[in-house]
Amino acid sequence: MATSAQHMARTPDVGERLNKSQGILSDLYLPQFIPAVLLIMYGAVVIWSASLTNPNAVFSRHILGIVLGFIAAAVVWRFDVRRLANMSVALLVFDALLLISPRIPGLSWSAMGMTGWIRIPFIRLTAQPSEIAKLVTIFFIAGISSQYNGKVENLRDYVRLCAMLLIPFVLIMVQPDLGTGLIILVTGAIIIICAGPKPSWVLVTIAMIVVGSALIIIESQIEGIPHILKTYQLNRLIVFVDPSVDPSGNGYNLMQAKIAVGSGGLIGKGLGNATQAASGFLPESHTDFVFALLAEEFGFVGSVVLLGLFAWMIISTVLLAMRIEAPFSKLVLVGCAAMWSFQVLENVGMCIGIMPITGIPLPFISFGSSSMIAQIMAVGMVQSVWCHRQKAG
Repeated sequence: MATSAQHMARTPDVGERLNKSQGILSDLYLPQFIPAVLLIMYGAVVIWSASLTNPNAVFSRHILGIVLGFIAAAVVWRFDVRRLANMSVALLVFDALLLISPRIPGLSWSAMGMTGWIRIPFIRLTAQPSEIAKLVTIFFIAGISSQYNGKVENLRDYVRLCAMLLIPFVLIMVQPDLGTGLIILVTGAIIIICAGPKPSWVLVTIAMIVVGSALIIIESQIEGIPHILKTYQLNRLIVFVDPSVDPSGNGYNLMQAKIAVGSGGLIGKGLGNATQAASGFLPESHTDFVFALLAEEFGFVGSVVLLGLFAWMIISTVLLAMRIEAPFSKLVLVGCAAMWSFQVLENVGMCIGIMPITGIPLPFISFGSSSMIAQIMAVGMVQSVWCHRQKAG
């Protein structure tokens, strides 16, 4: 009997283990975590399929990005992100360092006409710092915007917020990386809008952006003067209106992507049977045009499932933002939701011809370790807000 009693004393109580597991689950915001995990699994299946015919889609590297992403997300999850609310200057400096690091001699690594990568010394691995810069920009803009507690009453303050957002935008455009620049601009702009400026200021700003963009496009077509946009960037912006502008480049890419999406039909051709990608007709089928690959293999049904998972994840993030009272945490959630929404809209839209072609990855689906790590870290940011929602400070 004594031995039995000692054994019972050493064995953890079932109720204690249950309470511990429930405690961990209570720190997870499951309405957002579950669809994010399902999207990651969906993406892994798609990239595995792409790896069968595309040597650039290295499946083991994709899995490594997922593993590193979850490790980073776990750290962010346990860290109270509210501690960053009053560190705007440090965040801006860190953001700038990330964005200029590809220009540092010895680190710089160019690919596809863009100097946006760094090559880590000794281990010879490449990384794209701008992916992490997206998240730092969310923290930075949320930090300076939260100071107004939901009401930006002074025009000078509104102009200051917009000017601060232009710093990372200009730095990323120097690389040049139009896709990431648009993500940073749109994400930061939505955070600022949710900070509470007057609607008239926002409308004037949008009008100025539209007029400015039109002037830049016109200027970039005039011969004999320096152009703000590179030729390939200009073609990407206008080819969705008239694919004949660049029939052998982005016009061809768009046409092949639309063929792949349409050929998937209702239920798709099946896993590993994407003939457009396997035959080499669909460009960048594992990165920029991964949605076209997915649609060809899984059809309309698979595409709807994908978009449904994204909607579930984004809407649950917005609903959490509506429940959170702390201005900084609320705006961080808004930033994550805005980033995901814009990337999904742009990536899917360019594959079906309703958005201009830009190098924007599809979150959790596209191949690329840097992007995967950053996107899973964003999930950790949402989970951190939930985990620390009731704690003082």
